[in-house]
Amino acid sequence: MIAQRDASVASLLEKAVAGERLSPEEGVALMRSRDLAALGRAADAVTRRLHPEPIRTYNIDRNINYTNVCTAVCDFCAFYRKPKDPEGYVLPRTELLQKIEETVALGGDQILMQGGLHPEFKLEWYEELLGDIKSRFPQVNVHGFSPPELHHFTKVSKLPIRVVLERLRAAGLGSIPGGGAEILVDRVRAAITRGKVMTDDWLNVMRVWHELGGKSSVTMMFGHVETLEERVEHLERVRQLQDETGGFTAYICWTFQPEHTDLSHLPPASPFEYLRTQAVSRLYLDNIPNIQSSWVTQGLKIGQLALLFGANDMGSLMIEENVVAEAGTVHFLTLDQIRSAIEELGYTPRQRNVFYECLDETHERRAVEANRRRVTAALPVLGTGQAG
Repeated sequence: MIAQRDASVASLLEKAVAGERLSPEEGVALMRSRDLAALGRAADAVTRRLHPEPIRTYNIDRNINYTNVCTAVCDFCAFYRKPKDPEGYVLPRTELLQKIEETVALGGDQILMQGGLHPEFKLEWYEELLGDIKSRFPQVNVHGFSPPELHHFTKVSKLPIRVVLERLRAAGLGSIPGGGAEILVDRVRAAITRGKVMTDDWLNVMRVWHELGGKSSVTMMFGHVETLEERVEHLERVRQLQDETGGFTAYICWTFQPEHTDLSHLPPASPFEYLRTQAVSRLYLDNIPNIQSSWVTQGLKIGQLALLFGANDMGSLMIEENVVAEAGTVHFLTLDQIRSAIEELGYTPRQRNVFYECLDETHERRAVEANRRRVTAALPVLGTGQAG
């Protein structure tokens, strides 16, 4: 029976490597496989077919959380605060713009801007925010407002999602992050969150954005209450929408971080589970070009290993990150560490933008130098053991 099962998995891996589409049932069979090495080899073969170039990429951005006030209640989130909570905040505009200025000085060309579902701000507030950013930093892409936020904007402002997206795009929104996807299965969403967008509406936000010509990423947070079948259902819904619109540039998966959350009784998913799920994702999502490593949750070595398990991108330098850190997971990497992780695998590291276009090499060299100066200046505080 074991030999028969191994042969079945091997045939599925051969099928995926050859570029044939896996069915949901086949995806589940791979999710159940314990042959991590075989899954990794197959995922890496697919990545090399899609990305034969001798480079692997990264970007420099900053995750700016403009507010932690949120009307939704998510059992997996240690970051949010209820309205009127004394620990709730809205980032002062001057402080937010200062953060962007620091990001630009370090070679960043983008900010990842997300927040809670604030009950009071209407669409005009967000348009003004985007206007302030773009007037000061026209060269910076605003990768902002996840689908739960955007769906929330429709409720507060009583406007259709298409109008919301058209107005935000006109105000300066450049692309949409794939946050708040968790698992795109309503049973799971109902079990771990209340007052937050459900599956069809999450996907429809992305559908409309893509119809308007916009690009976005897509994510999966796993390792909590979902089944393996539901992980594959998530991948299937994403793949179907990508067939329809072609608007997803990248996929990122990471493990749920339980510490300090209402689900802290759940054991954290292992590196094995992370690498297996990412590898299967690469094999299943045959129409999404890029996959990012999640070193932010996994640390340097597993984050590097992810480049051999289906990822072609190390993700962001992440000058600032608050949400995962609130859950007790804190990994810091310098730009040199990210670049070295890529070089150790035999690739040339290149800085890219949100559209996965490599930036000018002169800009890249200046960014490396600026980040080295930053690390040198911070060494007395950071110490030497900062990498996870």
